[in-house]
Amino acid sequence: MTTPVVQLGRYTLHAELASGGMATVYLGRLRSDAGFSRTVAIKRLHPHLAKDPDFVAMFLDEARLAVRVQHPNVVPTLDVVQNQNELYLVLEYVNGEPLSSLVRAARRAGHTVPVAVGAAIIVNALHGLHAAHEARDEQGNPLCIVHRDVSPQNIMVGVDGVARVLDFGVAKAASRLQTTREGQLKGKIAYMPPEQLNGTVTRKTDIYAAGVVLWETLTGRRLFEGEEVVQVNAIMNEVIKPPSAMNADVPPELDAVVLKALSRDMAMRYETADEMARAIEVALRVANQGDVREWVLANASASLEKKRAVVAEVESGSIPSNPIAEILSSPHLPILGESSSPSTARPVESFITPPPRASRVPIVIAVAAVSLAAITAYFAFGQRAPVSTAAAVSPIVPPPTVAPSTPIASSASVTADVRDASAPASVVTYTPTTRPTNVRVKPKSSDPDDITSLTDTRK
Repeated sequence: MTTPVVQLGRYTLHAELASGGMATVYLGRLRSDAGFSRTVAIKRLHPHLAKDPDFVAMFLDEARLAVRVQHPNVVPTLDVVQNQNELYLVLEYVNGEPLSSLVRAARRAGHTVPVAVGAAIIVNALHGLHAAHEARDEQGNPLCIVHRDVSPQNIMVGVDGVARVLDFGVAKAASRLQTTREGQLKGKIAYMPPEQLNGTVTRKTDIYAAGVVLWETLTGRRLFEGEEVVQVNAIMNEVIKPPSAMNADVPPELDAVVLKALSRDMAMRYETADEMARAIEVALRVANQGDVREWVLANASASLEKKRAVVAEVESGSIPSNPIAEILSSPHLPILGESSSPSTARPVESFITPPPRASRVPIVIAVAAVSLAAITAYFAFGQRAPVSTAAAVSPIVPPPTVAPSTPIASSASVTADVRDASAPASVVTYTPTTRPTNVRVKPKSSDPDDITSLTDTRK
């Protein structure tokens, strides 16, 4: 019989899938008294954030808002569980890969995402965003939800060929319980339109971000690179080249769609995400669901197979009887082909209730008896009897201390977690003073097409 990492009522937590700035996502299993079972994803707020009322309110907002968005292109929220003063969000488990991982895999293989496939993925995401923008509460009042963190990391492409938007953790709505601290921006700067940098957020914020994601998917490159202050300067001033300048397969009609979505003038952008989706479908014939499915399976076969093996173990109950030490000794279960290091582990023993220790008295008596028998045999027969020793159990490595990010000094005050772009949304403080000018650009990689910042890291 297997021993789960932790029990949460009807749910059990198993392997870690991903970790971000706010929470860690685990592979979970729902089991009912009637014998029904289902594999799910369980999102757990980091313990140190669970003590912050603002973060707890934000976490509850995510659940309360996300449950109102019912659409095939949005990852569904199934349940909220409270256990030992901690909160867990239960989500549908999607068998697939983030768009960021798929773009990186294509780049490593020496090609870009097929134009028709990339366009189909963004069309799906836009339909999901439109459903969120149009969501209403129980009384029929508009919730005015804005995702405001649309990025390749928050678009999951399933092996069924369907793309889904996830992570409404920094979504803003008219009725949210907690309010954003004045002067803070939430999201990734590289996907923010100019008005969001100045504190204005509307549904057109998500349309702009979807335009950035589409540009990067078609070209396999980052649109805005460098440190945060460099990105801000580019967003405000840089002339954006059409995707066809980097990928000749992109038709002029799709160039026009991308550039309209990326207009600095909000009035020039599409009015709704649905309107942008229809414009893409008019510009070219997007791939059908089967085509997207085949491309995902071919482009991420190794990663998907490792995930499938882990899920199969959980569902069959063949996980080792004591997987806790193995899982806690690495930052995440290596299901994406990445290496693990105890020095970067994020132990979850802080919320695990260990089982009572067995009494050591019988063990001491048994060892003493074996020793006595060995001594007797030695003197009786003149030879030493072999004595077996038990293997020592390695202690669990404590979590490392993570140093805070270093603020970036510039004419515009910007502080953020300096991470890979695939990391989750950071809370960024941006105080507009003067338009950033004369910014020294961080030297680029030796590879001018480098997009390693689109990786799907363990957040």
